Parts: sequence; structure tokens; C-alpha cells
Amino acid sequence: MKTFLPKPDQIERRWLIVDATDQSLGRLASKIALLLQGKRKSIYTPHIDTGDFVIVINADKVKLTGKKWDQKVYYRHSFYPGGLKARTAREIFQKNPAALVRLAVRRMLPKNRLGRKMLKRLKVYTGPEHPHQAQKPEVFDINSFN
Repeated sequence: MKTFLPKPDQIERRWLIVDATDQSLGRLASKIALLLQGKRKSIYTPHIDTGDFVIVINADKVKLTGKKWDQKVYYRHSFYPGGLKARTAREIFQKNPAALVRLAVRRMLPKNRLGRKMLKRLKVYTGPEHPHQAQKPEVFDINSFN
């Protein structure tokens, strides 16, 4: 028996809308990462990009539990001596709420060129409006997702 490898024309990409209203950031991001990777599909192959497009709306209504708004710190480094920068989740959220969701999903994807390709299929918007009506996206209930 031969191993099945999907050809590029066999990969069917859907457009899914996920509403982030009152969703916990980490749980939402892990489910979105699974959709972007295509792990719920029967043709999933780790080294082939089989995922769907995901549109996240209402990213400004996502929630963090406990004291994470002030205690969760995101670090980045400029690669110069003493170039460590730190920002809390609240600071990132106030400047750009969509960036917080994108950052959480990005860190749950593979850290290679395949993960960067998957991240390009993630579209995050702060309000309920999005410019992708022509793709006929389906509303996806993230709460029924295991």
C-alpha cells in the first residue's frame, strides 16, 4: 500500500469566518492554528500546506483571564546589545487589537517557511466587517470545535 500525498489540485481551501467575541485568546488561537494547518482534514500531511483561509472578526472583543492583561509580557530583541524590548498584552491590545490575535496564532504555527505561508491565510479584523464577501466565506462555530 502506498502513502497518500495530496496533489495541489486535490487541496480544497475553504474560507471560514471565526467570531472572537468573548473567546479566550489562547484557546481561540490554538483552534485557528489547527484550521490554518488543515489538521482536521482527511488529506492532512505535515509537510504539505492543506489548510483553509480563516477570517477572524471582532478581535477587539477577545478576553484574557486573570491578571494576564498586565502580567503577560511579550518580548522582542533588536539584536543589538541591550536591545530587549518588553510590552504587556494591554499595551499591544490598546495599540492594535488584531496584532494580539495574530501574534498568538503565529506562535502556535510551525516555525519554518510552511508556517509563514500558513500565516498569510489568516485575516484578522477588529470589527464585524471584512472585505472578503466575494470569496463566500462560511461562518464557523469555534465553540463546537474540539
